[in-house]
Amino acid sequence: MVLEGNPDLGSPRTSDLQRPGSQGSCILSSGEDVQPGEEPIKYGELIVLGYNGCLSSGDKGRRRSRLALNRRPHANGVKPDVMHHISTPLISKALSNRGQHSISYTLSRSHSVIVEYTHDSDTDMFQIGRSTENMIDFVVTDTSPGGGVAEGPSPQSTISRYACRILCDRRPPYTARLYAAGFDASSNIFLGERAAKWRTPDGLMDGLTTNGVLVMHPAGGFSEDSAPGVWREISVCGNVYSLRDSRSAQQRGKLVENESNELQDGSLIDLCGATLLWRTPAGLLRAPTLKQLEAQRQEANAARPQCPVGLSTLAFPSPARGRTAPDKQQPWVYVRCGHVHGYHGWGCRRERGPQERECPLCRLVGPYVPLWLGQEAGLCLDPGPPSHAFAPCGHVCSEKTARYWAQTPLPHGTHAFHAACPFCGAWLTGELGCVRLIFQGPLD
Repeated sequence: MVLEGNPDLGSPRTSDLQRPGSQGSCILSSGEDVQPGEEPIKYGELIVLGYNGCLSSGDKGRRRSRLALNRRPHANGVKPDVMHHISTPLISKALSNRGQHSISYTLSRSHSVIVEYTHDSDTDMFQIGRSTENMIDFVVTDTSPGGGVAEGPSPQSTISRYACRILCDRRPPYTARLYAAGFDASSNIFLGERAAKWRTPDGLMDGLTTNGVLVMHPAGGFSEDSAPGVWREISVCGNVYSLRDSRSAQQRGKLVENESNELQDGSLIDLCGATLLWRTPAGLLRAPTLKQLEAQRQEANAARPQCPVGLSTLAFPSPARGRTAPDKQQPWVYVRCGHVHGYHGWGCRRERGPQERECPLCRLVGPYVPLWLGQEAGLCLDPGPPSHAFAPCGHVCSEKTARYWAQTPLPHGTHAFHAACPFCGAWLTGELGCVRLIFQGPLD
Protein backbone atom coordinates (compact mmCIF):
# COMPACT_ATOMS: atom_id res chain seq x y z
CA MET A 1 0.00 0.00 0.00
CA VAL A 2 1.36 3.38 -1.02
CA LEU A 3 0.22 6.55 0.65
CA GLU A 4 0.14 9.67 -1.49
CA GLY A 5 -0.71 13.06 -0.12
CA ASN A 6 -0.39 16.78 -0.16
CA PRO A 7 3.29 17.62 0.50
CA ASP A 8 2.16 20.48 2.73
CA LEU A 9 -1.13 19.70 4.44
CA GLY A 10 -1.09 23.12 6.06
CA SER A 11 -1.57 24.87 2.72
CA PRO A 12 -4.85 24.77 0.77
CA ARG A 13 -4.66 24.05 -2.94
CA THR A 14 -5.36 26.88 -5.41
CA SER A 15 -8.37 24.96 -6.76
CA ASP A 16 -9.81 24.78 -3.24
CA LEU A 17 -9.79 28.55 -2.87
CA GLN A 18 -11.93 28.94 -5.96
CA ARG A 19 -14.97 27.13 -4.54
CA PRO A 20 -16.85 28.33 -1.46
CA GLY A 21 -17.22 25.58 1.10
CA SER A 22 -14.56 23.36 -0.45
CA GLN A 23 -11.58 21.91 1.42
CA GLY A 24 -9.53 25.06 1.26
CA SER A 25 -12.40 27.42 1.93
CA CYS A 26 -11.47 31.03 2.65
CA ILE A 27 -14.12 31.26 5.39
CA LEU A 28 -12.18 32.27 8.45
CA SER A 29 -12.32 30.75 11.89
CA SER A 30 -12.20 33.68 14.28
CA GLY A 31 -8.94 33.83 16.19
CA GLU A 32 -7.84 30.40 14.94
CA ASP A 33 -5.82 31.22 11.84
CA VAL A 34 -2.17 30.25 11.63
CA GLN A 35 0.09 33.28 11.77
CA PRO A 36 3.08 33.57 9.42
CA GLY A 37 6.15 31.93 10.93
CA GLU A 38 4.10 30.20 13.61
CA GLU A 39 4.86 26.53 14.28
CA PRO A 40 1.99 24.47 12.79
CA ILE A 41 -0.20 22.59 15.23
CA LYS A 42 -0.02 18.86 14.63
CA TYR A 43 -3.21 16.84 15.12
CA GLY A 44 -1.41 13.52 14.72
CA GLU A 45 0.32 11.26 12.22
CA LEU A 46 -0.81 8.40 10.04
CA ILE A 47 1.71 5.61 9.59
CA VAL A 48 1.24 2.99 6.90
CA LEU A 49 1.70 -0.56 8.11
CA GLY A 50 3.96 -2.65 5.88
CA TYR A 51 6.87 -0.25 5.36
CA ASN A 52 9.95 0.11 7.51
CA GLY A 53 10.19 3.88 7.75
CA CYS A 54 10.39 4.59 4.03
CA LEU A 55 8.88 3.46 0.75
CA SER A 56 11.02 1.02 -1.22
CA SER A 57 11.51 3.69 -3.88
CA GLY A 58 12.11 6.41 -1.29
CA ASP A 59 9.78 9.04 0.15
CA LYS A 60 9.48 11.50 -2.69
CA GLY A 61 7.00 14.28 -3.32
CA ARG A 62 3.50 13.13 -2.44
CA ARG A 63 4.49 9.50 -1.91
CA ARG A 64 5.61 8.66 1.61
CA SER A 65 5.03 6.05 4.30
CA ARG A 66 4.21 8.47 7.11
CA LEU A 67 2.24 11.72 6.97
CA ALA A 68 1.40 14.38 9.54
CA LEU A 69 -2.01 16.05 9.79
CA ASN A 70 -1.44 19.71 10.64
CA ARG A 71 -3.98 22.43 11.30
CA ARG A 72 -4.88 24.16 8.05
CA PRO A 73 -4.57 27.95 7.61
CA HIS A 74 -8.37 28.06 7.27
CA ALA A 75 -10.98 25.59 8.48
CA ASN A 76 -12.42 23.29 5.80
CA GLY A 77 -14.62 20.99 7.89
CA VAL A 78 -18.30 20.37 7.22
CA LYS A 79 -21.24 19.28 9.40
CA PRO A 80 -24.80 18.06 8.73
CA ASP A 81 -27.36 20.79 8.10
CA VAL A 82 -30.62 20.11 6.26
CA MET A 83 -32.26 16.82 5.21
CA HIS A 84 -34.43 16.59 2.06
CA HIS A 85 -36.79 13.83 0.89
CA ILE A 86 -36.95 13.91 -2.90
CA SER A 87 -37.92 11.74 -5.85
CA THR A 88 -34.93 10.01 -7.39
CA PRO A 89 -35.34 11.59 -10.87
CA LEU A 90 -34.63 14.95 -9.26
CA ILE A 91 -31.51 13.76 -7.47
CA SER A 92 -29.08 14.79 -10.22
CA LYS A 93 -30.36 18.35 -10.04
CA ALA A 94 -30.11 18.35 -6.25
CA LEU A 95 -26.49 17.19 -6.41
CA SER A 96 -25.37 19.56 -9.14
CA ASN A 97 -24.05 22.26 -6.80
CA ARG A 98 -20.37 21.41 -6.36
CA GLY A 99 -19.96 23.97 -3.64
CA GLN A 100 -22.54 22.17 -1.47
CA HIS A 101 -21.35 19.05 0.37
CA SER A 102 -24.07 16.42 0.66
CA ILE A 103 -24.73 12.72 1.30
CA SER A 104 -27.33 10.97 -0.83
CA TYR A 105 -29.16 7.86 0.43
CA THR A 106 -31.10 6.04 -2.30
CA LEU A 107 -33.95 4.20 -0.57
CA SER A 108 -35.78 3.05 -3.70
CA ARG A 109 -36.09 3.88 -7.38
CA SER A 110 -38.51 6.66 -6.54
CA HIS A 111 -37.28 7.92 -3.19
CA SER A 112 -33.98 9.34 -1.96
CA VAL A 113 -32.88 11.28 1.08
CA ILE A 114 -30.24 13.98 0.71
CA VAL A 115 -28.49 15.43 3.72
CA GLU A 116 -26.84 18.76 3.01
CA TYR A 117 -23.69 19.70 4.91
CA THR A 118 -22.62 23.20 5.82
CA HIS A 119 -19.22 24.72 6.56
CA ASP A 120 -17.85 24.05 10.04
CA SER A 121 -15.37 26.69 11.14
CA ASP A 122 -14.29 24.56 14.11
CA THR A 123 -12.88 21.54 12.23
CA ASP A 124 -10.39 20.56 9.54
CA MET A 125 -11.21 17.69 7.20
CA PHE A 126 -8.72 15.25 5.68
CA GLN A 127 -9.82 12.65 3.13
CA ILE A 128 -8.24 9.27 2.36
CA GLY A 129 -8.90 6.99 -0.59
CA ARG A 130 -7.68 5.29 -3.74
CA SER A 131 -8.70 8.15 -6.05
CA THR A 132 -5.98 10.50 -7.28
CA GLU A 133 -8.40 13.43 -7.55
CA ASN A 134 -7.54 16.65 -5.76
CA MET A 135 -10.10 16.34 -2.96
CA ILE A 136 -8.28 13.23 -1.62
CA ASP A 137 -5.46 14.26 0.72
CA PHE A 138 -3.91 10.77 1.00
CA VAL A 139 -4.01 8.41 -1.96
CA VAL A 140 -3.91 4.83 -0.70
CA THR A 141 -3.13 1.75 -2.78
CA ASP A 142 -2.85 -1.91 -1.79
CA THR A 143 0.24 -3.58 -0.39
CA SER A 144 0.72 -7.32 -0.52
CA PRO A 145 2.01 -9.16 2.59
CA GLY A 146 5.76 -8.72 2.77
CA GLY A 147 5.77 -5.13 1.54
CA GLY A 148 5.28 -5.72 -2.17
CA VAL A 149 3.95 -2.64 -3.94
CA ALA A 150 1.97 -2.62 -7.15
CA GLU A 151 2.94 0.27 -9.38
CA GLY A 152 -0.05 2.49 -10.10
CA PRO A 153 -3.65 1.87 -9.06
CA SER A 154 -4.68 -1.79 -9.02
CA PRO A 155 -7.77 -2.62 -11.10
CA GLN A 156 -8.74 -5.23 -8.47
CA SER A 157 -8.20 -2.98 -5.46
CA THR A 158 -10.69 -3.42 -2.64
CA ILE A 159 -9.93 0.05 -1.27
CA SER A 160 -12.64 2.59 -2.04
CA ARG A 161 -11.81 5.60 -4.19
CA TYR A 162 -13.24 7.78 -1.41
CA ALA A 163 -12.61 5.53 1.58
CA CYS A 164 -12.88 7.70 4.67
CA ARG A 165 -12.42 11.13 6.18
CA ILE A 166 -10.95 12.41 9.44
CA LEU A 167 -12.29 15.57 11.08
CA CYS A 168 -9.99 17.28 13.60
CA ASP A 169 -11.07 19.93 16.09
CA ARG A 170 -9.11 23.15 15.54
CA ARG A 171 -9.14 23.91 19.27
CA PRO A 172 -7.62 21.92 22.16
CA PRO A 173 -7.61 19.01 22.77
CA TYR A 174 -7.63 18.72 18.94
CA THR A 175 -9.81 15.60 18.91
CA ALA A 176 -9.71 13.58 15.67
CA ARG A 177 -12.80 11.66 14.56
CA LEU A 178 -13.11 9.01 11.85
CA TYR A 179 -15.98 8.73 9.35
CA ALA A 180 -16.57 6.21 6.59
CA ALA A 181 -16.63 7.52 3.00
CA GLY A 182 -15.18 10.70 1.56
CA PHE A 183 -16.70 13.42 -0.60
CA ASP A 184 -16.07 13.08 -4.34
CA ALA A 185 -15.21 15.73 -6.95
CA SER A 186 -18.79 17.01 -6.79
CA SER A 187 -18.61 17.26 -2.96
CA ASN A 188 -21.05 14.35 -2.67
CA ILE A 189 -21.17 10.97 -0.96
CA PHE A 190 -23.55 8.63 -2.78
CA LEU A 191 -24.96 5.48 -1.15
CA GLY A 192 -26.80 3.51 -3.82
CA GLU A 193 -29.87 1.35 -3.48
CA ARG A 194 -27.83 -1.77 -2.63
CA ALA A 195 -25.62 -0.09 -0.01
CA ALA A 196 -26.30 -0.78 3.66
CA LYS A 197 -28.29 2.19 4.95
CA TRP A 198 -31.02 2.85 7.50
CA ARG A 199 -33.03 5.45 9.35
CA THR A 200 -31.84 6.07 12.92
CA PRO A 201 -34.25 6.24 15.91
CA ASP A 202 -34.06 10.05 15.85
CA GLY A 203 -35.21 10.17 12.22
CA LEU A 204 -31.80 10.76 10.62
CA MET A 205 -29.99 8.62 8.05
CA ASP A 206 -26.82 6.56 8.29
CA GLY A 207 -25.04 3.89 6.23
CA LEU A 208 -21.93 1.83 5.52
CA THR A 209 -19.55 1.74 2.55
CA THR A 210 -19.24 -1.34 0.36
CA ASN A 211 -16.18 -2.93 1.98
CA GLY A 212 -16.38 -0.96 5.21
CA VAL A 213 -14.01 1.12 7.30
CA LEU A 214 -12.85 -0.73 10.41
CA VAL A 215 -11.20 0.71 13.50
CA MET A 216 -9.50 -0.86 16.52
CA HIS A 217 -8.60 1.14 19.62
CA PRO A 218 -5.92 -0.54 21.77
CA ALA A 219 -6.75 -1.28 25.40
CA GLY A 220 -4.56 0.69 27.77
CA GLY A 221 -3.39 3.14 25.13
CA PHE A 222 -0.41 2.57 22.86
CA SER A 223 2.25 1.94 25.49
CA GLU A 224 4.11 -0.82 27.30
CA ASP A 225 0.83 -1.96 28.91
CA SER A 226 -1.17 -2.06 25.68
CA ALA A 227 -3.34 -4.94 24.58
CA PRO A 228 -5.25 -5.28 21.29
CA GLY A 229 -8.82 -4.00 21.35
CA VAL A 230 -11.89 -5.16 19.43
CA TRP A 231 -12.37 -4.40 15.74
CA ARG A 232 -15.44 -2.27 14.98
CA GLU A 233 -16.99 -0.72 11.88
CA ILE A 234 -17.45 3.02 11.47
CA SER A 235 -20.50 4.36 9.64
CA VAL A 236 -20.81 7.33 7.30
CA CYS A 237 -22.05 9.43 10.23
CA GLY A 238 -19.29 8.23 12.55
CA ASN A 239 -21.30 5.77 14.62
CA VAL A 240 -19.70 2.54 15.88
CA TYR A 241 -21.05 -0.91 14.97
CA SER A 242 -19.98 -4.50 15.51
CA LEU A 243 -18.57 -6.19 12.41
CA ARG A 244 -20.81 -7.50 9.66
CA ASP A 245 -20.72 -11.21 8.78
CA SER A 246 -18.45 -10.23 5.90
CA ARG A 247 -17.01 -6.91 4.76
CA SER A 248 -19.66 -6.31 2.07
CA ALA A 249 -22.73 -7.88 3.73
CA GLN A 250 -25.83 -5.69 3.48
CA GLN A 251 -26.89 -6.39 7.06
CA ARG A 252 -25.16 -4.05 9.50
CA GLY A 253 -23.80 -5.10 12.88
CA LYS A 254 -25.17 -3.98 16.22
CA LEU A 255 -24.75 -0.39 17.40
CA VAL A 256 -22.05 -0.12 20.09
CA GLU A 257 -23.35 2.79 22.12
CA ASN A 258 -20.53 3.02 24.67
CA GLU A 259 -17.80 3.49 22.03
CA SER A 260 -17.05 6.45 19.76
CA ASN A 261 -15.25 7.28 16.54
CA GLU A 262 -12.62 9.37 18.34
CA LEU A 263 -9.13 8.26 17.33
CA GLN A 264 -6.79 7.38 20.17
CA ASP A 265 -3.04 6.99 20.22
CA GLY A 266 -2.46 3.62 18.54
CA SER A 267 -5.85 3.36 16.81
CA LEU A 268 -5.74 1.20 13.69
CA ILE A 269 -7.81 2.14 10.61
CA ASP A 270 -8.39 -0.62 8.07
CA LEU A 271 -9.62 0.21 4.56
CA CYS A 272 -9.87 -3.38 3.23
CA GLY A 273 -6.44 -3.60 1.64
CA ALA A 274 -4.51 -1.02 3.66
CA THR A 275 -4.11 -0.48 7.40
CA LEU A 276 -3.05 2.83 8.96
CA LEU A 277 -1.83 3.54 12.50
CA TRP A 278 -2.85 6.81 14.17
CA ARG A 279 -0.30 8.37 16.53
CA THR A 280 -0.99 11.46 18.61
CA PRO A 281 1.72 14.08 19.26
CA ALA A 282 1.80 13.05 22.95
CA GLY A 283 2.16 9.40 21.97
CA LEU A 284 4.99 10.13 19.58
CA LEU A 285 6.90 11.85 22.39
CA ARG A 286 6.94 8.50 24.20
CA ALA A 287 8.09 6.57 21.14
CA PRO A 288 11.79 6.01 20.47
CA THR A 289 13.47 8.48 18.15
CA LEU A 290 15.53 7.61 15.10
CA LYS A 291 18.60 8.66 17.08
CA GLN A 292 17.70 6.18 19.81
CA LEU A 293 17.19 3.40 17.28
CA GLU A 294 20.57 4.18 15.73
CA ALA A 295 22.20 4.20 19.18
CA GLN A 296 20.69 0.78 19.86
CA ARG A 297 22.07 -0.53 16.58
CA GLN A 298 25.54 0.76 17.38
CA GLU A 299 25.36 -0.64 20.91
CA ALA A 300 24.34 -4.06 19.59
CA ASN A 301 27.22 -4.04 17.12
CA ALA A 302 29.67 -2.82 19.79
CA ALA A 303 28.95 -6.02 21.75
CA ARG A 304 30.58 -7.87 18.83
CA PRO A 305 28.14 -10.80 18.62
CA GLN A 306 29.65 -13.83 16.91
CA CYS A 307 28.44 -16.73 14.86
CA PRO A 308 28.67 -19.70 17.26
CA VAL A 309 29.84 -21.97 14.46
CA GLY A 310 31.81 -19.83 12.02
CA LEU A 311 33.07 -17.52 14.82
CA SER A 312 32.74 -14.51 12.51
CA THR A 313 31.72 -11.15 14.02
CA LEU A 314 28.18 -10.09 13.17
CA ALA A 315 26.82 -6.54 12.71
CA PHE A 316 23.47 -5.01 11.82
CA PRO A 317 23.81 -2.93 8.64
CA SER A 318 23.16 0.80 8.59
CA PRO A 319 19.59 1.81 7.66
CA ALA A 320 21.14 3.96 4.93
CA ARG A 321 21.87 0.77 3.02
CA GLY A 322 18.21 -0.02 2.76
CA ARG A 323 16.85 -3.55 2.71
CA THR A 324 18.80 -5.01 -0.18
CA ALA A 325 20.78 -8.27 -0.24
CA PRO A 326 22.26 -9.17 3.18
CA ASP A 327 25.95 -8.32 3.58
CA LYS A 328 28.67 -10.67 4.85
CA GLN A 329 28.30 -9.59 8.50
CA GLN A 330 24.52 -9.69 8.54
CA PRO A 331 23.13 -11.71 11.47
CA TRP A 332 20.78 -14.56 10.56
CA VAL A 333 18.37 -16.38 12.85
CA TYR A 334 16.62 -19.72 13.10
CA VAL A 335 13.12 -18.40 13.78
CA ARG A 336 11.95 -21.48 15.70
CA CYS A 337 14.64 -21.34 18.37
CA GLY A 338 16.12 -17.82 18.11
CA HIS A 339 19.77 -18.84 17.77
CA VAL A 340 21.62 -16.14 15.83
CA HIS A 341 24.35 -17.11 13.34
CA GLY A 342 26.22 -15.73 10.40
CA TYR A 343 25.09 -16.92 7.00
CA HIS A 344 25.98 -20.53 6.13
CA GLY A 345 24.81 -23.03 3.58
CA TRP A 346 24.53 -26.18 5.64
CA GLY A 347 21.61 -27.76 7.45
CA CYS A 348 19.13 -27.65 4.55
CA ARG A 349 16.10 -29.91 4.94
CA ARG A 350 14.54 -29.62 1.53
CA GLU A 351 12.17 -32.50 2.23
CA ARG A 352 10.54 -30.13 4.79
CA GLY A 353 10.48 -27.15 2.41
CA PRO A 354 12.87 -24.91 0.43
CA GLN A 355 13.50 -22.51 3.34
CA GLU A 356 13.81 -25.12 6.12
CA ARG A 357 17.14 -25.43 7.94
CA GLU A 358 18.32 -27.38 10.98
CA CYS A 359 19.89 -25.28 13.74
CA PRO A 360 23.36 -26.70 14.49
CA LEU A 361 22.98 -25.84 18.19
CA CYS A 362 19.57 -27.29 19.10
CA ARG A 363 18.60 -29.30 15.97
CA LEU A 364 15.21 -27.56 15.59
CA VAL A 365 14.17 -27.29 11.94
CA GLY A 366 12.57 -24.11 10.63
CA PRO A 367 13.06 -20.99 8.49
CA TYR A 368 16.52 -19.41 8.50
CA VAL A 369 16.33 -15.69 7.65
CA PRO A 370 18.45 -12.51 7.88
CA LEU A 371 17.71 -10.06 10.70
CA TRP A 372 16.64 -6.49 9.90
CA LEU A 373 16.13 -3.75 12.46
CA GLY A 374 12.68 -2.15 12.64
CA GLN A 375 13.25 1.47 11.59
CA GLU A 376 9.73 2.95 11.82
CA ALA A 377 9.86 4.35 15.34
CA GLY A 378 6.15 5.17 15.41
CA LEU A 379 5.31 1.47 15.35
CA CYS A 380 7.23 0.81 18.58
CA LEU A 381 5.44 0.72 21.94
CA ASP A 382 8.56 1.47 23.96
CA PRO A 383 12.25 2.32 23.51
CA GLY A 384 13.35 -1.12 24.75
CA PRO A 385 16.40 -2.90 23.30
CA PRO A 386 16.04 -4.88 20.03
CA SER A 387 15.70 -8.33 21.59
CA HIS A 388 12.99 -10.08 19.57
CA ALA A 389 12.35 -10.86 15.90
CA PHE A 390 9.12 -11.48 14.04
CA ALA A 391 8.74 -14.87 12.40
CA PRO A 392 9.28 -15.52 9.59
CA CYS A 393 10.42 -12.11 8.23
CA GLY A 394 13.20 -11.39 10.78
CA HIS A 395 12.38 -7.77 11.64
CA VAL A 396 13.84 -6.90 15.05
CA CYS A 397 12.31 -4.71 17.78
CA SER A 398 11.72 -4.65 21.54
CA GLU A 399 10.02 -7.53 23.33
CA LYS A 400 6.85 -5.59 24.17
CA THR A 401 6.53 -4.24 20.63
CA ALA A 402 6.96 -7.72 19.17
CA ARG A 403 4.47 -9.34 21.52
CA TYR A 404 1.84 -6.63 20.98
CA TRP A 405 1.85 -6.88 17.19
CA ALA A 406 2.03 -10.69 17.32
CA GLN A 407 -1.23 -10.64 19.33
CA THR A 408 -2.97 -8.09 17.08
CA PRO A 409 -5.09 -9.63 14.31
CA LEU A 410 -5.23 -7.43 11.21
CA PRO A 411 -8.13 -7.70 8.76
CA HIS A 412 -7.44 -9.62 5.57
CA GLY A 413 -9.91 -10.07 2.72
CA THR A 414 -13.63 -10.05 3.43
CA HIS A 415 -13.71 -11.91 6.75
CA ALA A 416 -10.24 -13.23 7.70
CA PHE A 417 -7.78 -11.86 10.25
CA HIS A 418 -4.01 -12.45 10.49
CA ALA A 419 -1.29 -11.11 12.76
CA ALA A 420 1.38 -9.44 10.62
CA CYS A 421 4.75 -7.78 10.98
CA PRO A 422 4.06 -4.03 11.17
CA PHE A 423 7.36 -3.27 9.43
CA CYS A 424 6.82 -5.32 6.25
CA GLY A 425 3.28 -6.71 6.44
CA ALA A 426 4.34 -10.38 6.29
CA TRP A 427 1.92 -12.72 8.02
CA LEU A 428 3.37 -14.11 11.23
CA THR A 429 3.87 -17.83 11.77
CA GLY A 430 4.65 -20.12 14.66
CA GLU A 431 3.02 -20.39 18.07
CA LEU A 432 3.98 -16.88 19.22
CA GLY A 433 4.67 -15.06 15.93
CA CYS A 434 7.98 -13.82 17.32
CA VAL A 435 11.12 -15.23 18.94
CA ARG A 436 13.65 -14.06 21.51
CA LEU A 437 17.07 -13.64 19.92
CA ILE A 438 19.97 -15.64 21.39
CA PHE A 439 23.31 -14.04 20.57
CA GLN A 440 26.74 -15.41 21.38
CA GLY A 441 29.28 -12.85 22.57
CA PRO A 442 32.95 -12.76 21.61
CA LEU A 443 35.15 -15.53 23.00
CA ASP A 444 38.12 -13.27 23.80
